[in-house]
Amino acid sequence: MITLRQMTFLVALAEEMNFTRAAARCHVTQPTLSAGLRELETRLGVKLVERTSRSILITEVGDVVVEEARRILDGAHRIETLAQAHLHPEKGDLRLGAIPTIGPYLLPRAIPEIRTAFPMLRVFMREEITESLLDGVESGRLDLALVALPFETGALATTVLFSDGYHLATPESLPLEQAREDLELLLLERGHCLQRHALEAVDMSAFRRNVHFEATSLPTLIAMVGEGLGMTLLPDLAVRTGVAEGQGVRLTPLPNACPRRVALVWRRTTARAKTFRKISDLLRDSVPLSQRHGVSASGDVADQGRTAF
Repeated sequence: MITLRQMTFLVALAEEMNFTRAAARCHVTQPTLSAGLRELETRLGVKLVERTSRSILITEVGDVVVEEARRILDGAHRIETLAQAHLHPEKGDLRLGAIPTIGPYLLPRAIPEIRTAFPMLRVFMREEITESLLDGVESGRLDLALVALPFETGALATTVLFSDGYHLATPESLPLEQAREDLELLLLERGHCLQRHALEAVDMSAFRRNVHFEATSLPTLIAMVGEGLGMTLLPDLAVRTGVAEGQGVRLTPLPNACPRRVALVWRRTTARAKTFRKISDLLRDSVPLSQRHGVSASGDVADQGRTAF
């Protein structure tokens, strides 16, 4: 039978492309690693590695086997992590994902508080778009994720942390009314839920949208506005961190805009639900009280209508 040990040897060799380094990585001798690989090839009946006096080559079928082995080893690691999390929910690795319009503006303030509250947790963070984050949580690749609602989160446990309104960003070089009349609205590219949320936040009849330009990040949008190339909507969460300071941008609050709702999601079957609820509280406490309006203790948010600017 194929063993995890054999697959570990193969993946290590494929990544190191050197028997000595692969053996050291697996904490075995080189003959032990070579023997394990030969046993794997014999079991499968195919050649996985071509060895010459000067180089190592992973065969075509070997490349496919390596990818499958990575997935299996990752699954085995998740099983071990799941067991450890059940035994010690406040200890071990915590894989936290966040969308790019939330992570950089919330986590730097919140992570120190999380580390203080859970000193035995090692937090690993990833930035991805919402669909990828939700898939990651559902598959077990991530433990929990920060997303923005409204967005369908399926069967995942979803706790709203706070509401996040908007500021209108226009060039400082132009009076506000002139900017509104002369400039088009710039938004993030599709795939970023903030694009849809921004469109739903205000009455779009008050704006002319530039459909020929979409940015990949908020800093890019801010730079474009600072150069006088358009205007945009910025979440209060980002504005509060000073993201637009010194960029030649005027910020105008939109107090009646329909806010997005920042939420934390995780699998309902996790053994760490109690820990994740504590983390939710820490994340919620990391923003000013003014941004928590409309959020009940249960994490529900009152409906708010779209408004004109």
